Amino acid sequence: MNNPSPHSLIDCHVHLAALPEEKNGCFISDKMLKSPLFRFLLWKHRLSVRDPANANRKYLQDLLEELRASRFVSQAVLLGMDGVYSSNGRLDVNATEFLISNDYVLTQANTYPDEFLPGVSINPQRGDAIEELHRCAEAGAALVKVLPNTQQFDPAHDRYKTFYRTLASLKLPLLSHVGYEFSLIGKDQSVGDPSRLRIALEEGATVIAAHACSYGLMIYEKFFPTLVDFVNRYSNFYADISALTLPNRMRMLRKLRHHPEVCDRLLFGTDYPLSVFHLPAWGLVNLRTLWNLIQTTNRFDRQFLICRHIGIGVGSFRNLIKPTSSQPLQFDP
Repeated sequence: MNNPSPHSLIDCHVHLAALPEEKNGCFISDKMLKSPLFRFLLWKHRLSVRDPANANRKYLQDLLEELRASRFVSQAVLLGMDGVYSSNGRLDVNATEFLISNDYVLTQANTYPDEFLPGVSINPQRGDAIEELHRCAEAGAALVKVLPNTQQFDPAHDRYKTFYRTLASLKLPLLSHVGYEFSLIGKDQSVGDPSRLRIALEEGATVIAAHACSYGLMIYEKFFPTLVDFVNRYSNFYADISALTLPNRMRMLRKLRHHPEVCDRLLFGTDYPLSVFHLPAWGLVNLRTLWNLIQTTNRFDRQFLICRHIGIGVGSFRNLIKPTSSQPLQFDP
C-alpha cells in the first residue's frame, strides 16, 4: 500500500478552521485568538477577525487552491474539533478553547465532495456521543478525530468501550492525536500516550495514531516501541505522518526510514495549515533534489516528496474508506 500512483492520495489530516458566524456552530475563546497558532493562521491567510464570513470563505478557498494544484494529493479529510465536556456529559464552554462543529464540517464536505471528506470530531465524554456517531455516520463521515490532551478525556477509560464498539460497527476509523500538544492548549499531556489507545483497538475500532506516535519534544521518541508493538499486534492499527517535518517531530520521520515494517501502516497526512519543512531531507538527499524540495511550495507535494526521497513509503486513507452509496450527503443540522 506504500506506492500510490500520482494524484491518488488522500490527506487524512487537514484542519478545518473557522471563526464563529451565524449558524456555523463554531467557537473560539479570546485566549485562543491570541495563541501562536491563530496568530500564524491569521497572518498566513491574511484573515480578519472583524469579518468572519469572508475569513472563513478565504481559508477554504486557499485550501482548495493548494489542494487542486497538488500533483500527488486529490482529496483531504477535513477535521472538526469537539469541545470539552463535564462529567455529566454537557459541553463545558468555559473549558473549551476552540470548537469546529460537525455540521460545519459536513456542510463544507458536502459543498466540495470531489475535494473533501468529512472528518467529524466527537468527544466520547459527551452525553450524546453514541447518537452523534450514528448521525454523523449516516451523513457520510469518513472518520472521527479526537484530541484527548485538549478535549480533556482519557481514551483508556473503560466507560468509552461502547463508543469504540460503535466506531467498529460503523466502520469509522478513529484518528487520535499522539504526543504533546502545542498548537492548541493541552491540559493533561499524559493522555497523548498512544498506549492509551489499546482499549479502542481491542474493542475492534480502526485506530490511526496521528504524527506516527511522535512524542513531539524533539529530544527522543519514547513512544516508538509502542508504535512497533501496535503494528505487530493489531491489524486495525495505522499511523499518519502529519507534522513529521516540523523540527520537534522530525526525529521520528528519520527513524521511520529504517523500519519498513512500520511504513506499511503509514498513511499520508500533512497537518494543514501547519508548514511543511524541508529540513528532514538535509544530508539524506543530493543537492539537486534538496533544491527541488525547497522550490516545491505546495505543502501536500512537499510532504509526499520528502518522504519518497528519504525512503519512506506511505499509503492512502483511501484504503480505509468504507463503501458508500452514490447518494449525496444528507444530514439534519
